[in-house]
Amino acid sequence: MTTIRAAGRADVPVLVGLLCRAFDADPVTNWLLRQDGHRATALASYFRLSLELTIPHGHVFITADARGTAAWAPPGKWKEGRLRQVWRLPAFLHAVGLRRAPHVLPAVVALDARHPTAPHYYLFELAVEPCCQGRGIGSALLRHGLERCDREGTPAYLESSNPRNNPLYERHGFRVVERHTLGGDGPPVWLMWREPQPWVGSAAGED
Repeated sequence: MTTIRAAGRADVPVLVGLLCRAFDADPVTNWLLRQDGHRATALASYFRLSLELTIPHGHVFITADARGTAAWAPPGKWKEGRLRQVWRLPAFLHAVGLRRAPHVLPAVVALDARHPTAPHYYLFELAVEPCCQGRGIGSALLRHGLERCDREGTPAYLESSNPRNNPLYERHGFRVVERHTLGGDGPPVWLMWREPQPWVGSAAGED
């Protein structure tokens, strides 16, 4: 059984480390962020910024053993988070690198333009420690979040940055609606949508 709880600001240092390790080899993360001697600090800065935008909404979750996390934005809040990034533009530019910013920023804007307008829960990040992947932790975190979607009758949306993860999402009801290429020459991102399913009771603790 995987025990899951809501994460708070005190969990940010642990979550940043977890996200950095989980996304270290992610193709989209490595295309977005600088790949020079400042890469490690850029990676940490990027995920710290992401958590600053999601934790206030109360939908960031962590397993009791801190081996996995899921960060969601509730309906109507994902765009608010994106706009707040402007207030933190220096931190974002540091993570991307000034030389890459003119190419990366328009690509991020173009991806956001593909974001659905219908109310939905948005899965910002789903991360599991690399040494623990394949043990059902990601599935438990997904079930935990999707139960709320089904209970409320609300769809869910995510942007998959790695095709190896698509079967996991598809097993939980997501379907690819578009394959989008970042910046026209970057890695692909799979835009995935899930309609709410009939609510049959809690099963999120199973693994």
